[in-house]
Amino acid sequence: MNRIANTSLKILKWVGIVILSLIVMCFLTRWIGQGVNKITPKDGINKSMYVDINGSKQWISIYGQDKDNPVLLYLHGGPGSATSGYDYAFTRKWSDVYTVVTWDQRGSGKSYDKEHLQTITADIMMQDGKAMTEFLRDYLQVNKITLLGHSWGSYFGANLALEYPEYYEAFIGAGQFIDWYENEHRLYEAALSWSENDPEGREMVEEWGANRDSTVADMMLRHAIMKRYGYGMMKDGMDYNIFTTLLFNPYYSLKGLLDFFNEQEAVSEQYASFWGSDDFEKMSLLDRYDYELPYYNINGDIDYQTNFELACEYFKLVNAPAKQLFVMKNATHGLLESRSEEFSGFVHQIAAH
Repeated sequence: MNRIANTSLKILKWVGIVILSLIVMCFLTRWIGQGVNKITPKDGINKSMYVDINGSKQWISIYGQDKDNPVLLYLHGGPGSATSGYDYAFTRKWSDVYTVVTWDQRGSGKSYDKEHLQTITADIMMQDGKAMTEFLRDYLQVNKITLLGHSWGSYFGANLALEYPEYYEAFIGAGQFIDWYENEHRLYEAALSWSENDPEGREMVEEWGANRDSTVADMMLRHAIMKRYGYGMMKDGMDYNIFTTLLFNPYYSLKGLLDFFNEQEAVSEQYASFWGSDDFEKMSLLDRYDYELPYYNINGDIDYQTNFELACEYFKLVNAPAKQLFVMKNATHGLLESRSEEFSGFVHQIAAH
């Protein structure tokens, strides 16, 4: 009996040693990986900070391999869907031709502040965009910057480019969003076609179509419908390892990463009344085609999250000093994450113009 007990204790001891060793190795690997990502390039910049924007502390990171490169401000989607937990994995792929600024917009990501929540409006977001642009122009000592917006960020960015053309070198829209009502109408018509011989799917479509509002539950149903028929945002997964990307994130502690994901629902609720509202529709791009700066789009040809055909129709009507549409074949809405190398190639082409 004692022999069995001693054997069990030895096994437990070795299991404990193995687990402890794995934990130590994990933390050591994270420390090394984070350290590498915190290195400032020889002629470049690698900083992160909070900026006071219209009474709200908002977080940015700045990374570039050459401080003399032009500045690009990346506008994440959502609204409210900050990507600071992992976006350095694809934004740094542009850092040889741009000094890239990533920004967690008001009330999202590292800018989320549960103690100071407020209603999100189009005017507030436009004021924030102008103030952040003015800060970056001064801080980085540049006259103009390039905007690159994805999804909601493309809608937001296009509005900034139209309103303040004197601040911007060029506008790049990825998964270009044009108009809420027309976008949802086209998605509904497409979903009716997809579900024609699928009674369960048709029930989902009709449930969503009867509401088409901005609640979190409604948006989840919307995503589920697209995923069911092969048009989900991340149908192709990611072309980088998300686990190591999170593990080596230079901007987050492990607790910070957990908070980042745990707070997503609260952030979504904060933005829910804005998404799809009459106030949101004030930013519609329909009938607003005259840009005083180069206009570029990088869109997936099977993107229904932000309707590809609608974006193409809009592009044809755009008047700009220069314009170009880059189409990613068989790509849905997650083109930055799923096809980041291909996407980066287009960004490099635009930078060379």
